[in-house]
Amino acid sequence: MDKKKVIIIGGGFGGLSAAKDLVKHPFDITLIDKTNHHLFQPLLYQVATAALSPGDIANPIRSVFRKTDNINIIMAEATSIDKENRTVSFNNSAIQFDFLIFAAGVQQFYFGKDEWEPYAPGLKTLNDALKIRENILHSLETAERLEDADERKQYLNFVIVGGGATGVELAGAIAEIVNKNLIRDYKNINSKMTKVFLIEAHPEVLNIFPETLSKKASEDLKQLGVEVFVNKRVSKINEEGVWLGDELVKSKNIIWAAGNRASPLLLTLNVDLDNFGRVEVNEDLSLPDFQNIFVLGDAAAYKDEKGNLLPALAPVAIQQGKFVANIIANNLTEKERGRFRYRDKGTMATIGKARAVAVIKGLKLSGLFAWLTWCVVHIMYLISYRNRLRVMLEWAWHYVTNRPGIRLIVKDSSKDTDSYLA
Repeated sequence: MDKKKVIIIGGGFGGLSAAKDLVKHPFDITLIDKTNHHLFQPLLYQVATAALSPGDIANPIRSVFRKTDNINIIMAEATSIDKENRTVSFNNSAIQFDFLIFAAGVQQFYFGKDEWEPYAPGLKTLNDALKIRENILHSLETAERLEDADERKQYLNFVIVGGGATGVELAGAIAEIVNKNLIRDYKNINSKMTKVFLIEAHPEVLNIFPETLSKKASEDLKQLGVEVFVNKRVSKINEEGVWLGDELVKSKNIIWAAGNRASPLLLTLNVDLDNFGRVEVNEDLSLPDFQNIFVLGDAAAYKDEKGNLLPALAPVAIQQGKFVANIIANNLTEKERGRFRYRDKGTMATIGKARAVAVIKGLKLSGLFAWLTWCVVHIMYLISYRNRLRVMLEWAWHYVTNRPGIRLIVKDSSKDTDSYLA
């Protein structure tokens, strides 16, 4: 008897979670991802700010499944899905499936202003993080040799657009690394010359948190020297900097953390998508009218029992991956599947060393205890013991010495492409 064929698109939290459970059963599994590694995205900002190395938060997908024989890893970018004929196309090839799990991640969304992207890169991949890291270090080197104060300002202004968890964590980390850790190595610039701006369109940063914690996060950011702008919308981004209405913030260091959009591959499913390109799935995470196709993680617009959309968090994707794997492994019928229910284990964000906010089972935490909790949780979610040990050691070293790890500029200016030392 031929094994049922399962295709998983995406090697992130959801796809990897489903694959780990399904390899225990007699299926013919194919995992397709455009990179060769699983990336722990919640710590990506620490690579961008030189606190961690890329290898600390990424693992080759093949190494995760090296002891299993019923899964095939394909490094490629899926280009289309034919749900009627049950095929996924990539690299001028196509493979068939009995079950499909769509768990591809998201990309930056500029709300129709795609011309901003060259000046305000997002933070979704290791390459994004390395480019941001290089840009920060290059800016400090450039500012060091400039004599004109106004010209130097644009290299010492750091602007983060978006006050969600990623934006807040980036702002706090950049403020610490530039003002406290790196600036001491330079002779002609100092911390009084550097400025970090965080711009948020809503009345508060971290608006999904309780108001008291949002305010606490803003206070912590301001203590680190971050200028927080709320109720401010970006009107333009160009080579000069960021425009807030008629006001210009000059900067060569702009990072976009304001919006995400699901993979455009979902368009090939020919189903209704929401404003952020996500699929409104059934209660069992399946595609309407196609019980063998599942969409989960950031690609799914899934509402809980109260009608609230589930947040784009790693625990959501992990639990959804396990839920779908159970359905496929046990060949559950539509009636047997039941409804996916997210077990909320809490939400947290770090602002800097010994500074964080968290909500865990209704308990509001902030300060050192919240930060220690954040550290433990993130260490546990890393998929290998090696990564956990390395990250713990790096954090311990950084906590004691205030010295970040990777501060090397290895961009090859003689070529059009960049090569990086990880």
